Amino acid sequence: MQKPISSFKGTTPQFGNKCYVDNSSIIVGDVICGDEVSIWPLVAARGDVNTIRIGNRTNVQDGTVLHVTRSSVNNPQGYPLIIGDDVTIGHKCMLHGCTLGNRILVGMGAIIMDGVVVEDDVFVGAGCLVPPNKTLESGYLYVGSPAKQARKLNDSELAFLKISADNYLVTKDEYLAEV
Repeated sequence: MQKPISSFKGTTPQFGNKCYVDNSSIIVGDVICGDEVSIWPLVAARGDVNTIRIGNRTNVQDGTVLHVTRSSVNNPQGYPLIIGDDVTIGHKCMLHGCTLGNRILVGMGAIIMDGVVVEDDVFVGAGCLVPPNKTLESGYLYVGSPAKQARKLNDSELAFLKISADNYLVTKDEYLAEV
């Protein structure tokens, strides 16, 4: 049986305090997770040709794929995947070589492509396709394929971004207690 955490080219994923990684997930190579990160069933995170960084208290839900883009002549740094603190990544998302700030909710099935920057305090709606090199401005809901700014988030929605991440901390701790 495959281990959920594997080295690649001498680099092993690293985890902060109180992290949970489901045994059915695969985390490979240059992946560094902050404290209290949760990686749920069937997540694939391949830090093989660039780096993946996941901030504190972030949850990556079932079936999500996290990947990166290698460096090239036209793009010497390639595209790492950088995810901030208190981010909720819904089921079956695809995040590829993008940068997400803090307090973001990525809805189920969303695809966020290379070079995208999602600023702090954003809702990315379920099923969104965010095309390469787009910036999603802080404080808004984005929906559609391709993603478009729908409206400004209200105060309760902004507060929910942190609440969503906090809810997964409770679930993560319950799973850790079972291990």
